[in-house]
Amino acid sequence: MPFTVEPTAIPEVRIVRPKTFGDERGWFGELFRAGAFAELGLPTRFLQVNQSRSARGVVRGLHFQWDPPQGKLMRVVAGRAFMVAADIRPGSPTLGQVVTVEGSADEPVFFWAPASFARGFAALTDIAEIEYFCTNEYNPACESGIRWDDPDLGIAWPVADPQLSPKDAAAGSFKDWLARSESARFAWPAFTAGTGDEG
Repeated sequence: MPFTVEPTAIPEVRIVRPKTFGDERGWFGELFRAGAFAELGLPTRFLQVNQSRSARGVVRGLHFQWDPPQGKLMRVVAGRAFMVAADIRPGSPTLGQVVTVEGSADEPVFFWAPASFARGFAALTDIAEIEYFCTNEYNPACESGIRWDDPDLGIAWPVADPQLSPKDAAAGSFKDWLARSESARFAWPAFTAGTGDEG
């Protein structure tokens, strides 16, 4: 198996490490193999790939999309970043809990979170580039966000005074999201939050 999967405090969120082979020239590794991903219970169908470039101290997120549900497999391709996934499924036994991981371009690591999780990251180096493999295409009419510093999520960000986009600075609270009718789209256990675009 060319990948190892690390369990997290929330079973649906996965940290995937490709096996690499290196010497004085550098390293080589397989980043995706459909059969192996399927065997590990990971998505094998991606309809959109995005890449962002951020300066040190930038925080992006927390973002999610409910129609069509958009799961994301994230990795750092330049620099270092602190990546976050928060459970936003009404009724979930892990509702409001978060998983975090630090990724670096020096060692490939994937961070998988299904559509029913709000995701974001903080750039920890002068430049950090993040690549996102998405299970569905972007639909701005059905996306939303939660404030990066929402006290009900209590994320221990490694930056104190981040740079935010106007949209992220104006994002609503976790309570706001749970009060919206759209949150029922991610209700647990009907929304299984598995490997792709359930819902």
